[in-house]
Amino acid sequence: MAESRPPLRTYSYLGPRGTFTEAALAQVPEAVGQNWRSVNNVGEALDDVIEGRSDAAVIAIENSIEGGVSVAQDALATMPGLRIIGEYLVPVNFVLVARRGTALADVKVINAHPVAYAQCHLWVDATLPEHGHIPATSNVAAASALLENDLADAAIAPPGIVGHYDLDVLAENIGDNPNAVTRFLLVSKTTELPEPTGADKTSLIAELPVDRPGALLELLEQFSTRGVNMSLIESRPIGDELGRYRFIIDADGHIRDERVADALLGVRRFSPGVMFLGSYPRADKASITFDPKYSDDVFADARDWLRGLITGEPGA
Repeated sequence: MAESRPPLRTYSYLGPRGTFTEAALAQVPEAVGQNWRSVNNVGEALDDVIEGRSDAAVIAIENSIEGGVSVAQDALATMPGLRIIGEYLVPVNFVLVARRGTALADVKVINAHPVAYAQCHLWVDATLPEHGHIPATSNVAAASALLENDLADAAIAPPGIVGHYDLDVLAENIGDNPNAVTRFLLVSKTTELPEPTGADKTSLIAELPVDRPGALLELLEQFSTRGVNMSLIESRPIGDELGRYRFIIDADGHIRDERVADALLGVRRFSPGVMFLGSYPRADKASITFDPKYSDDVFADARDWLRGLITGEPGA
């Protein structure tokens, strides 16, 4: 009798093949040999997870040049029940590609994803000062469109694009910053927490309960008074009225670290609209450093002292 194999897991990513998101998914060990589902946008990827069509999805969340990916941040804030279980970093650079036989001097209109276009605008403006721009849904979609229609003369795409499409490379390394990196998240519906590694990150979204002087400072103090560093804080409009914002926060450490847990308790008391997105290993594996006065033992000793006062234990 043949041994039965477990069913394949499915991972959604922004396609088609050849995107930076696919490169990020290739870094996920458990995704190797599984089903990879190409989708058209971040919302579709996350909806796949929520509806059970996929077990997890990889989405871009932050770029070292352009900052946070607002569409992904807003999706995480408005699609409850999702958890971040991992992050991955992908170096980003671009090439300019065109249909066979096209010369650089022939390029009048460029098809490009808005984020990619923004990261190449210095080169593009200097080289093709009179060009026009057509936005694309992904970097690879920009290139593939050249073979589907003649709306654009060239496209900004990932370096390996010619391995997937019959195109000419007109220029290489056109990104404005050779050190550009995009951060990707692996998102699922699981409620299980990855074990602390000592090199972790905790992500959450918090809303200011009221718009008044000092409200943001009070939110930030929940972290600073516990010795928790924030590696990212970005604001996004809630959308119900002017002046109302939610904050996307990445904090150094794991929710099982006493200082992080205590900070989250403070945030929850301050902001009932807080959403925990997950604690997960950092992609760079950099160990978190903090003042010893915020170690787990210090928090445990303080709780024992308070418990002794309440119960009347001798010496408390």
